[in-house]
Amino acid sequence: MGKRRMVEQTGEIQYRHWQQKRIPPVERVRDGLWSVPVPMPRGYLLAYALELPDGIALVDAGWPSEKAWRALVDGLAEIGFQPRHIRAVLATHVHSDHYGLAGRIREESGAWLAMHPVDAAWGNGTGAADPKKLWPEQRVRFGCPEPAPAPGDGGHEWQDVYRTRPDTQVEDGALLDLPGWRLRAIWTPGHSPGHVCYHEEELGLLLAGDHVLPKVTPHVRVTPMQRANPLGDYLRSLAAVRDLPVDEVLPGHEYRFTSLRERVDDLIDHHEARLAEIERHLTTFPGSTCWQLTRSLSWSAPLESRSSSARSRSAARETYAHLVLLAARGRVEASGEDPERWWVRV
Repeated sequence: MGKRRMVEQTGEIQYRHWQQKRIPPVERVRDGLWSVPVPMPRGYLLAYALELPDGIALVDAGWPSEKAWRALVDGLAEIGFQPRHIRAVLATHVHSDHYGLAGRIREESGAWLAMHPVDAAWGNGTGAADPKKLWPEQRVRFGCPEPAPAPGDGGHEWQDVYRTRPDTQVEDGALLDLPGWRLRAIWTPGHSPGHVCYHEEELGLLLAGDHVLPKVTPHVRVTPMQRANPLGDYLRSLAAVRDLPVDEVLPGHEYRFTSLRERVDDLIDHHEARLAEIERHLTTFPGSTCWQLTRSLSWSAPLESRSSSARSRSAARETYAHLVLLAARGRVEASGEDPERWWVRV
């Protein structure tokens, strides 16, 4: 996939804990700004608490479980706050590990919840149908031989948490009403259609959610929740943040780091290499299905090591996102029947 660039970590404690697969401690990032880890079924979210004259604001909330809630409460207590002091929750996106506790926080504190309008649509009933219910249709289109997963199997794409409606919709370029902070929203669709990063303009910080992570390549998949060309969106969104005046990136997972530009370039290179890999395969094996492509590609972990549902849904949807982008660029075309078969366009 090409040579990886060096991405320098600045959160040494976070980095060591990430290496050891342990949850890091609460940590002061800047005066009045803390990272508060919140556990989830696999790993943890890094929520960020920003001190206000009358309390705190949170960027992201955490997974909807009692364990996560207790960790958030205990983490806030370490820095002298309680849930009742939360005045706002600024969600980077609607996924459950970032937005899951938002409703409970509002019940406890009266905090206002903010989200981009595209992701907010999933909380007000105007989003598409349950993605898992539509998987059987996608499975046939992709040519996946596995039976459709049982209801509730795998993932966290559709839960009651999506029905927690935000109070405020954050548009691209909006300056958040947070006294003492200059936090501007940047719409970065890709990982989710309404993903936003928050740029603290005076401190040179980017609260990046899942848009740019120091090690993992964020999932960009075709689902009923997504826009038509999510990977195309994602690459444009990477370009939108690449040259921001940012000294440090505060991601939603793993650890904070510098070298935003280098990491963005690394992510772009990764996807361009994947696109080229798919084209090479279709040149050698014209008429392949999405699932046949998925089985042929190189992955960070073998597909056989994943659960059946993860193989079918996550990997195939990622592959399909690359095919959609290649088709938009005029490089490949599909048969238009089920299962779809793909050729290099001549």
